[in-house]
Amino acid sequence: MLRMENVSYVALRQPIVFELEGFEVPRSHGYPLFALVLVIYFLVLLGNMVVMSVIAIDKTLHKPMYVMVCNLAACDLLGGTAVMTQLMVIFLTGEKRIPYNSAYAQAICVHTYGAAVQTILSAMAYDRYVAVCEPLRYHAIMTTAHLVFVILLAWAVAIILIAVLFALNVGTPLCGTYIRHVYCSNRSILNLACVPTPINDIYGKFVSSFFIIFFCYAKILSACLMRKSNKGSRSKALQTCASHLVIYLIYEIVSLIIILSNRFPQVPMNIKKFCTTLIFIVPPLINPIIYGFVTKELRTSIIKLWFGSPSRLGE
Repeated sequence: MLRMENVSYVALRQPIVFELEGFEVPRSHGYPLFALVLVIYFLVLLGNMVVMSVIAIDKTLHKPMYVMVCNLAACDLLGGTAVMTQLMVIFLTGEKRIPYNSAYAQAICVHTYGAAVQTILSAMAYDRYVAVCEPLRYHAIMTTAHLVFVILLAWAVAIILIAVLFALNVGTPLCGTYIRHVYCSNRSILNLACVPTPINDIYGKFVSSFFIIFFCYAKILSACLMRKSNKGSRSKALQTCASHLVIYLIYEIVSLIIILSNRFPQVPMNIKKFCTTLIFIVPPLINPIIYGFVTKELRTSIIKLWFGSPSRLGE
């Protein structure tokens, strides 16, 4: 608990109800924006549910890479649902108030999504590293038990990181209820704190698994270019990593857009707010398309499921 001899603030007491700033648009524009977000959310649900259902139904896709893709789709659904449902409520009803518990629930989902994306992509990079650099030992290494361990570890690391992040908020007094954002996040809530929160800020910037992903793909590239093998095997090895790298680059590009939009004060606030929502819209919307079109096995299974005989799957 925070103890101060000279308290110069009056902290809020429960029940606390926050109010989101949201987008600054005329009320008449709310319905078209609601319809737009609804369509996007429907496509996100459809795309990711199709990928997950096809992987679950088709026994030929019960492989480490596709099981991890299934987990990534579930993660995308978590992030997209956490933000887009809130946007739809705001656009449809104009209601921007959100209770304390709901605000923290949304913030936890938002940050869990961000952390889990990194850890799952790290697990996928590790799987591709083993597949390309240790092809003869791949099946011996990536057993079912090891796969379950890697996936559970990815989720556990993400959940623990976020649990610690929000545990640091316990006891932090709040002096305001107006959240200057379109959704709730750890930082937007801490901006309402009555006292500085340097430990929270440092820890929040520390959470990243960039170096794990970079190391795995650097080793993969080195193995493909330096190993004495024919061009066909090199090309095939690189193709197995193409979709993973594209998806990772999408996350990083969207994150860069968010950072750059906040570095220029002349950028309109609505544009800045819109950019912050892209991380919850673009990857969940595009990822199923990338895997559906780039990955031959998954594409074939989707075609069989929707246009062929489902009973033949897994034969």
